[in-house]
Amino acid sequence: MSQFKIDINCDVGEGIGNETDIFPFISSCNIACGGHAGDKKTMLKVASLAKKSNIKVGSHPSYPDKANFGREVMDISNKDLIQNIKQQLMDFDEVLKQVGIPLHHIKAHGALYNQTAKDEHLAKVYLEAIADYKEKAVLYLPFGSEISRMAKGQGFKVWFEAFADRNYNSDRSLVSRKQENALIEEPKAVLHHILPIIKDSKVMTANGVWCKIQADTLCIHGDTISALKILMYLSTTLAENQVHIQK
Repeated sequence: MSQFKIDINCDVGEGIGNETDIFPFISSCNIACGGHAGDKKTMLKVASLAKKSNIKVGSHPSYPDKANFGREVMDISNKDLIQNIKQQLMDFDEVLKQVGIPLHHIKAHGALYNQTAKDEHLAKVYLEAIADYKEKAVLYLPFGSEISRMAKGQGFKVWFEAFADRNYNSDRSLVSRKQENALIEEPKAVLHHILPIIKDSKVMTANGVWCKIQADTLCIHGDTISALKILMYLSTTLAENQVHIQK
């Protein structure tokens, strides 16, 4: 009998085109909504597939920077960033109304996600941009982050997120993708990485130190080369380890 429950999410709608393959193995998805990738056509296609797959749907806003896939900090005014994020979410709302499914969550992408975790000012700007969704959506945020503290203080509903396919530094930041050990791509290594997160609320950092962490949802990036292999492996091995993937 399963003793532990976890949500597994993937970032999708980013041009990889593997959603049909991975959706049977996850319980929620974060759909790019035009900032770093995607447009209304791709949003509609992926959201429709998510509805058929009965998984929770979230928006995945980012810096408006398709050239760098939203993974570089962008020099943009607060006003322009707020306006752009609001537009991304409005476009996504239109698509969800067309498909006939509710918005479950919001998860920032890439550099915006990482920067709001530690930058109080940017976190404030981001929360202002999504303020209209306070009663409508859960926020996927990193445990122990500046933005999670602020969001809870402002009354947002928060799910803590951890990364199944990424290594951590001792301050709970992700190891930079510029480092060789940033990614965890071997399915057995991913399982070894996430079981302590799920069961014991701790993660082994890249420098070999245990660090406290909590997770309501685990992310596997849709553009990780072995994403499908990882998900297929976890679909059986998590159950064997008393962990239920909760849809």
